[in-house]
Amino acid sequence: MNRRFALKATFGAAAIAFIAACAPMDKEMDIVDIAAGNDDFSTLVAAVGAAGLVDTLKSDGPFTVFAPTNAAFAALPEGTVENLLKPENKDTLVSILTYHVVPGAITSDQLAGQRLNVTTVQGGDVHVDGTDGVTVNDATVTAADIIASNGVIHVIDSVLLP
Repeated sequence: MNRRFALKATFGAAAIAFIAACAPMDKEMDIVDIAAGNDDFSTLVAAVGAAGLVDTLKSDGPFTVFAPTNAAFAALPEGTVENLLKPENKDTLVSILTYHVVPGAITSDQLAGQRLNVTTVQGGDVHVDGTDGVTVNDATVTAADIIASNGVIHVIDSVLLP
């Protein structure tokens, strides 16, 4: 069964095209399947693999993932991603990636009009502001409510650092 993707109109046509590229074709897809099926998440997928988090993000969840695009990772200082992907930096990578994950499935309509701090799987809090679009810390949600079989993905334009 195909899952429906809800998108707030404020995110525009580009976000709709992005989500269409993520749309499952013939089965329910989990968070990892959706990310792996979209070239804009190739850096995130590589990082999740290097951190050993694939099985976790394929589990039942539910999870809310604030997913940075390749462009978000590219905006980090030169060499940062390459360093994080080294085996000796796995703990740091796990900390950063789990800072992008919140337990439970939280959709943008649940955030609308609110400002709140949400505890991540990493243990730190992110500040979510849903009063004018949705931001998480300093990142803007560019596409919201990509529904997976085990949670929801919100695409963000920068990498969150704990």
